Amino acid sequence: MTESKYHKTFEKDVFAAKNGIKLVEAKPGYAKSRMKIKPDHYNSIGIVHGGALFTLADFTFAVASNSHGRVALAIDAEISFFKATSSGTLTAEAKEISLNGKLGTYLVEITNEANEHIAHFKGTVYRKKDEIAFG
Repeated sequence: MTESKYHKTFEKDVFAAKNGIKLVEAKPGYAKSRMKIKPDHYNSIGIVHGGALFTLADFTFAVASNSHGRVALAIDAEISFFKATSSGTLTAEAKEISLNGKLGTYLVEITNEANEHIAHFKGTVYRKKDEIAFG
């Protein structure tokens, strides 16, 4: 794990922590997180709930989009699910694809331990003028 100035700030995300999501790496415009699948993540048929996948992607998106030091709030997000899963560890990797003064767009890929694509998330943020004090 690469510790960074972002870790202390984003470990305060109670919802992500309660879902077992851990920040692995972060730098401007980029973030990587992991979530070990637990029975708490299952839906009624015993596979990872779409909401758990969305939460993993959304947290990773939040870290990447706020990494420039300005408050960034989601204004649009969508997710596509490709493969059901029920065990192992999932990795979400967010990459910035567009950034300007007020908007930023990010792609988040969720993969399993075999590097198979589980889901794809795209989100756009509105960038406020408020600054974030990391740490």
